[in-house]
Amino acid sequence: QVHLVESGGDSVQAGGSLELSCVVVNYDGSCLAWFRQAPGKGREWISSKDASGEGTYSDAVWGRFTIAKDNAKNILYLQMNNLKPEDTAAYYCAAGRSPTCFRSDYAQSAWGRGTQVTVSS
Repeated sequence: QVHLVESGGDSVQAGGSLELSCVVVNYDGSCLAWFRQAPGKGREWISSKDASGEGTYSDAVWGRFTIAKDNAKNILYLQMNNLKPEDTAAYYCAAGRSPTCFRSDYAQSAWGRGTQVTVSS
């Protein structure tokens, strides 16, 4: 059974940085992703990393966030720079069902429980 555990969420001021981590257990697929859900809103895809090592990003975070994976430790990271109040959300790590990184909730086979990021102005 795939098991994902996020950590690293915190409260920061606008312009600050945070690095989120996701420990990945028992996943032999090739697509890992980060999603987020702000209060009162639906869950939003923000970044994926596939087997090629390439990262893809939503327009909302492009140029500010970087996805990375330590294959030796099986940890997925999300480096978040120049944080904005609109980045406030619960952040979730997800494991894809297929080698192709689709961005919908339905394309993910497992989810972590999330870690909270709060950005104040």
